[in-house]
Amino acid sequence: MPAVLPWIAGDARVGNSRGGLSGLLADAMTDVPVDNAARSAAPEGLTLAEEEELRSELAKVEEEIGTLRQVLAAKERHCGELKRKLGLTPLDGLKQNLSKSWHDVQVSNAYVKTSEKLGEWNDKVTQSDLYLSASSTLEDWNEKLTQSEAYKKTQETLSQAGQKTSAALSNVGSVISRKLGDMRAHSISHSLSSYSIRHSISMPAMRNSATFKSFEDRVGTIKNRVVGSRENSTDGLHSPSGAGDKSPQDNAPF
Repeated sequence: MPAVLPWIAGDARVGNSRGGLSGLLADAMTDVPVDNAARSAAPEGLTLAEEEELRSELAKVEEEIGTLRQVLAAKERHCGELKRKLGLTPLDGLKQNLSKSWHDVQVSNAYVKTSEKLGEWNDKVTQSDLYLSASSTLEDWNEKLTQSEAYKKTQETLSQAGQKTSAALSNVGSVISRKLGDMRAHSISHSLSSYSIRHSISMPAMRNSATFKSFEDRVGTIKNRVVGSRENSTDGLHSPSGAGDKSPQDNAPF
């Protein structure tokens, strides 16, 4: 392990203790093959010793790059596991990254300088004679326009048109409501007349039916019996001596 990356060795020990980086660093420590054909042709201006030193340094750098990639992959896997346990979704990560990026932009020197420049330009523009003259001219035009006869007449015409439109809409609404009320009353009266016609038509037919006649005969029979029993009871009360002269058949109530 190169001495310039002491923290990689610590990460490798932690990963090996967890079983997540076992064998990764060992693969990265393998020797990088060197092309013999490339060794034969030394670049111009370099001696063989300098070339050998540069190649050795290149091999170390490539080895460090491979180690860093493996450690980064392990860290990314561990980060994904932690996010999954915390219930964080990729959308949450995207929002967090966007917020952090926007914050970084706002605190960056370029953004701060641009904001300051825009503020200075705004102050210069609003305080310039041309801007003040244009503002005063526009205010004068606005005052003249609002006080002109044409503006007042136009405003009055629009106000009257609005009032007339409101009145027309109100009249239309009242007419529609009255029409609906008349239609509802007409439908109710029509229903009642139809019911009375059906009732008047159905009553003679029901009276002429055999069921109604049988029911009417039974009611008449019961009525005659009740009236006869009341008359017999009244006669017995008025003439108690003559009650014994009547035969049992005459005293029968029915």
